Amino acid sequence: MASNKLRGAMADEGDGLEIDMSPMIDMVFLLLIFFLVNATMIIVKMDPKVEPPIASHSKRAEDGNGRIVINIYDDGSFFNEKGEQLNEDEDIFELVKEQKDIIDQQGYSPKLHIRGHKDAVFKYCRQVIRVSAKAGVDQVLFATYGFEKR
Repeated sequence: MASNKLRGAMADEGDGLEIDMSPMIDMVFLLLIFFLVNATMIIVKMDPKVEPPIASHSKRAEDGNGRIVINIYDDGSFFNEKGEQLNEDEDIFELVKEQKDIIDQQGYSPKLHIRGHKDAVFKYCRQVIRVSAKAGVDQVLFATYGFEKR
């Protein structure tokens, strides 16, 4: 008789122990969507015509926010990230000043990101740095490869 009661008690417990997983799955999806929406993707468009120099001790920049990209070709011509040519110092100044104001409003520190061709003369880099300093941007990042590109 005791065994019949035990069997009856054991049979009833199995039915009531199911856990409803749907709220947990819903919460996981909500968290996933939240982090995807709030994650900022930092994309620096790389001009294929610019081949940066190789620096064996180069370091990857930690923070990609606040970058003002200027490409310097091997012939000394300047282009912005969108591929528009910057013919004079005034064009560079206006680009840097506009981008600096936008970046300041976002709460980031503006940085000049120079992507200079490996065959470009350094005087062009110095020219961009000088004009950017007049526009109020004094932090400079140089794009380099840490290894030989094949």
